[in-house]
Amino acid sequence: MEFIYEYGLFLAQSVTLVAAVLILVAGVVSLGQKQKAAQHEGHIEIRNLNDRYRQIGDSLREVVESPEAVKADRKQHKKDVKAKSKAAKKQLKQGSPPAERRPKLFVMSFDGDLRASAVDNLREEISAVLPQATDQDEVLVKVESPGGLVHGYGLAASQLKRITDAGVPLTVAVDKVAASGGYMMACVANRIIAAPFAVLGSIGVLAQLPNFHRLLKKHHIDFELYTAGEYKRTLTMFGENTDKGREKFVQELEETHALFKDFVAQNRPELDVAKAATGEVWYGQNALSEGLVDDLQTSDAYIQERIEDRDVFEIRYVMKKNWQEKLGMAAEGALEKAALKLWQRGQGPGNY
Repeated sequence: MEFIYEYGLFLAQSVTLVAAVLILVAGVVSLGQKQKAAQHEGHIEIRNLNDRYRQIGDSLREVVESPEAVKADRKQHKKDVKAKSKAAKKQLKQGSPPAERRPKLFVMSFDGDLRASAVDNLREEISAVLPQATDQDEVLVKVESPGGLVHGYGLAASQLKRITDAGVPLTVAVDKVAASGGYMMACVANRIIAAPFAVLGSIGVLAQLPNFHRLLKKHHIDFELYTAGEYKRTLTMFGENTDKGREKFVQELEETHALFKDFVAQNRPELDVAKAATGEVWYGQNALSEGLVDDLQTSDAYIQERIEDRDVFEIRYVMKKNWQEKLGMAAEGALEKAALKLWQRGQGPGNY
């Protein structure tokens, strides 16, 4: 009887010890997951471009103008800022209505890849701006993308649609390329501007895949694919494709293309979609003639035009990166620079 009692006590102690260890391990794992999640959380960064351009101008004036002129200019600027601040405080103290609100320009950038993965940052940036923006303000989105997956760029275009639906004017600037899904995003804007040699258009749908069936058959390798539903899988990479599957696949491409054309037509009704939606691309000047863009201008020129009469803010949602990601990005950058140098060495004068 005593042996049973001691054994039961030992068993209870063992269970308690194991449970304590499991709880400790679970706590450590949970803490690690929370820290990992916190590392990948981002934050909004805001930069006043008025101040940035003013600082650039001041740096240049220090070189090209006399020290006396630079000093007088800075003194006058400080005096103007102080006077405005004093006037605003006086109005507030007297209960007078505030001075007329200076309109704002919010600048964002979208650098697109195949999956349109930058849409997550774009979502956060738009969500931050919309509660502050009015119909007197404006949003400028610099889009650079050769296109990619339909659902990714469809979501990116829908994010931009939030801006116009809120009644805030939206301008898209294309400095290099906005083709296919990139143009799907651009066409949502009230106005599209492009650099003279920017690439636009490619209103079409592309799909391609290799087929290894004959290679597998040659080496006597069987591949079996089972589906429920007649068109669950139309084409396959390893099985033998049929004419019926090919026809269905092409039909689905045509349906996607029709949705793309309808979307562009709804957002740019003045564009001859039947003529533009051939999958062709146009450089800026020709894109202007075809009606794909509204003006030829770089994003930098557009911003500088508005510095004088608007408060211009650059909005960026920045994700925190751990040391492994930073190391990978550094290695990727080094490889890109090396590849660019090799390419430049192989280019002769006069080549594009």
